[in-house]
Amino acid sequence: MKGRVLIVAGSDSGGGAGIQADIKAVTAMGGFAATAITALTAQNTMGVHGVVPVDPAFIAQQIEVVLADIGADAVKTGMLHSAEVIDTVVASLKKHAPGVPLVVDPVIVAKGGHHLLLREAETALRERLLIDLLVHDGKVDRFEDARIASRHTHGTGCTLASATAAGLAQKMSLSDAFARARAYVRKAIETAPGYGQGHGPLNHAVTVRGD
Repeated sequence: MKGRVLIVAGSDSGGGAGIQADIKAVTAMGGFAATAITALTAQNTMGVHGVVPVDPAFIAQQIEVVLADIGADAVKTGMLHSAEVIDTVVASLKKHAPGVPLVVDPVIVAKGGHHLLLREAETALRERLLIDLLVHDGKVDRFEDARIASRHTHGTGCTLASATAAGLAQKMSLSDAFARARAYVRKAIETAPGYGQGHGPLNHAVTVRGD
């Protein structure tokens, strides 16, 4: 299965979350991942130790050149650390990817407690990119499972959102795409490699039925 996913997010040097987790998740789902990097982070399982933002104009250029040549069947956003970046991404997607399914992962605070979104940008994120409830086909799906006791949960949000975006890119229904992504994340937590002294990464190499 293919399906092109453009990921607009920050880089995690530890490899457990951010762009790195996004690429792994989309690949595990059988899709193709392209990226527009919004920020670089010095990060490991213990936390975020530094952030270097990417110039918004260069973020827009990354989005434009990828969409002009490769295209995208779905877009996923992650760390958008300022109101200016959010406005830039929204404008770029409106111009270059109208009608393309969008999965928004509202990255605000890292597992270690470090704020990855400036306080003043939270309002912009809510007002420009988020809807409060997703109602599809006249219903709301509810998923429940037993809690997995594990500290190796770094990157779960990134992974779930990107795996869902891959499903949408492959023309799956939203409900089916989310169910597959959720099963993938649970299995990735259950089989986590145990790296690091803090919140460790998932096992992104697992496979699930239906992928």
